[in-house]
Amino acid sequence: MFNEEYDVIVVGAGHAGSEAAASAANMGSKTLLITMNLQNIAQMSCNPAMGGIAKGQIVREIDALGGYSGIVSDTSAIQFKMLNKSKGPAMWSPRVQSDRMRFAEDWRLLLEQTKNLDFYQEMVSGLLVEGGKVCGVTTSLGLKIKSKTVVLTNGTFLNGLIHIGNKNFGGGRAGERAATGITEQLVQLGFESGRMKTGTPPRVDGRSLDFSKMVEQPGDVSPEKFSYLDTTKPLTHQRSCHMTHTSEIVHDVLREGFDRSPMFNGRIKSLGPRYCPSIEDKINRFADKDRHQLFVEPEGWNTVEYYVNGFSTSLPEDIQFKAMRSIVGFENVKFFRPGYAIEYDYFPPTQLKHTLETKLVSGLYFAGQINGTTGYEEAASQGLMAGINAALKVQERDPFILQRNEAYIGVLVDDLITKGTEEPYRMFTSRAEYRTLLRQDNADFRLTPKGYDLGLASEKRLRRMEQKQDESEKLVQFFRNTSVTAAEANPVLEAKNSAPVTQQGKMFKIFARPNITIDDVRQFEAVEEYITSNNLDNEVIEQAEIQVKYSGYIDKEKNNADKLNRLENLKIPADFDYSKLQSMSLEAREKLNKIQPVTVSQASRISGVSPSDISVLLVFMGR
Repeated sequence: MFNEEYDVIVVGAGHAGSEAAASAANMGSKTLLITMNLQNIAQMSCNPAMGGIAKGQIVREIDALGGYSGIVSDTSAIQFKMLNKSKGPAMWSPRVQSDRMRFAEDWRLLLEQTKNLDFYQEMVSGLLVEGGKVCGVTTSLGLKIKSKTVVLTNGTFLNGLIHIGNKNFGGGRAGERAATGITEQLVQLGFESGRMKTGTPPRVDGRSLDFSKMVEQPGDVSPEKFSYLDTTKPLTHQRSCHMTHTSEIVHDVLREGFDRSPMFNGRIKSLGPRYCPSIEDKINRFADKDRHQLFVEPEGWNTVEYYVNGFSTSLPEDIQFKAMRSIVGFENVKFFRPGYAIEYDYFPPTQLKHTLETKLVSGLYFAGQINGTTGYEEAASQGLMAGINAALKVQERDPFILQRNEAYIGVLVDDLITKGTEEPYRMFTSRAEYRTLLRQDNADFRLTPKGYDLGLASEKRLRRMEQKQDESEKLVQFFRNTSVTAAEANPVLEAKNSAPVTQQGKMFKIFARPNITIDDVRQFEAVEEYITSNNLDNEVIEQAEIQVKYSGYIDKEKNNADKLNRLENLKIPADFDYSKLQSMSLEAREKLNKIQPVTVSQASRISGVSPSDISVLLVFMGR
C-alpha cells in the first residue's frame, strides 16, 4: 500500500495535525495525514468556539501566513464578537461561536482539496528511527510507512485515561480509544515525559432549558470575520449564547461528591489548566465566592445540543446532574453526556528546537498538546510551524522561526522552548511584551509577506494586503497634511467635551485626541470626501485610526524590540559547554546545558538564568 517514501507524515488530525498537513502539502511536500478516525478530523473536543483573548490574534496570524483555521472559523461561525473593545487595540480579540459539525466538515473538505496530501486511518504505534534520525512510522497492523520527517500531534490520546467520579477507563476522547506505544518508545530513546490533565463540561439538551431565566448574550451588531481573504463573508444573522450562574445551593450539592472526586481523592495526580479550572476546583479555590458565571453555548445552527462553558467537571454523573438541576434555567435539564476529566502523556517542550524539531531525533517534530499546551488555537499554530519546518527541512531550506516581536506564535514557541511548562500552557496578551505591535488588525502586515515567501500565502492575498497597507498609510498622511479651521473643528470638539482650538491646525492632532473617533472627524467635509472618493473600507479606516492614536506607543515598542533583537543576533556556538563558566550560577549552568539556547537573547529568557549569568556569558564571548 505504501511503497513510496513520503516527505512528511503527520500523526493525528486534530487542530495541530490538520494545520501541519495543510502547510507541508501546500509547500509542495508529499504528505500523509494518518489518524485513528478520519470522521473526526479537526474535531472540536471541548468548547464550540475559536479565538478569544490572545487566541484570536493567533488565528489571525495563522490566516495571514496562509493556514486554514481562519477560513474555517468564518465558514462555520454562528456568532462573532470582538472582545475587549472598550480597551486599547492591543487588547482587541476576535472570537466566534462555531457550528461544531460544520467546522469539522469544512476542515475535511479543505484538506481533501489540498494537493500533495494523502489520508490513512489507523493507529500509529511507533516510529522508525535509524542513526538518530526518524525515517517513518509503524502502525497497529504492522505496516511500515517511510518518510523523511514525522510530525507528532497526538493531542490527549497518548495513554489517555478518562475519569468520571470513581470510574476511569482508557480513551483519548469520549467514545474513542487511547493511543499506545509511542510514549514508551520515545522514553526508550531518551525523551522525558510527563502527565497532564484537562476536562470538559456536560453537554445538555437545549429543549430542556428555560432561556427566559438567563441573560442573552448576542453577537456584535456589525460582525467582522477572521480571514483576511475576501472569499469569506461576515455573518448576516447570528445565534445568541446565554449566561446564568451557579449558587451556594449548587456548590453544596457539588461538595457532596468531593469524596468521589478523582481530583480530590488522589486518583488524578497531574496538573490541569490553571486558567480553565473545573467547577469543583473553582468552589474549592475560591471559597469566598457564592456564585460563578456559566455560559450556555449552542453547538451549531440547527442542533439542540448545548455546551455549558464554566462547568467542566470530573465529579460522579449523579452529582453533576443533581447540581445542574439547581442552576437557574436548568431545573428540567436533560443530559446528552456528562462531563469528564482526561489524563494524558506530554513531553516537556524544552526538548525541542525553535523549529519544533526534537533535539534527540532529527526530522521528528512535536506540535499541540504533546508539548504541554491547551487550546485549539495554540495547537493549530504549532502544527502550522511544525509542518512548515518539516517541509523546509526536506527541501533543504533555512528554518522558519518567528521572533517574539513578530507574532504571538513566536511568543508561544519561545515560551515553550526556553521556559517549558509544568501545567497546560495557555496564551494571554500579558505574555507578549510587544503586544502593541502584535495586534489582531495588523497580522497580515506582519506575516503575509513571510507566508508568501514560504509558498503558503497566495499572490492575491499578498496584493490585497499591500493595497490595504498603501491605502491606510495614505489616509494617515492625509490627516498629517490636511488642515482644519477652528470654526470647523470646534463644534465637533465641543460636542465631545474636548477643549476647543484657537487657530487652524492639522487634522492629525485633532484626531489623536483620546475621545475623538473616526465618526467625529468624518464630520469634516474634507475627510468624508477623501474616504468616499477613494472607496476606503472599514479595515483601512480602522488601521489608519490606530496608527494616528497610538503611533507614539508603537514607535516606542519598535525601538525596545530593536534593542533587544541585538542580543537575538548574538549566536551561541552549538554544544557550548557552560560547565566551564565557574562564575555563573550552578542552576544557570545546568539549565543552559540542558536547553542549549541558540542565542544570548534566548538564554536570557530561561527561568533561573539571571542578568549576571548573562553578563558572564557575554564576557566569555568577548562582548
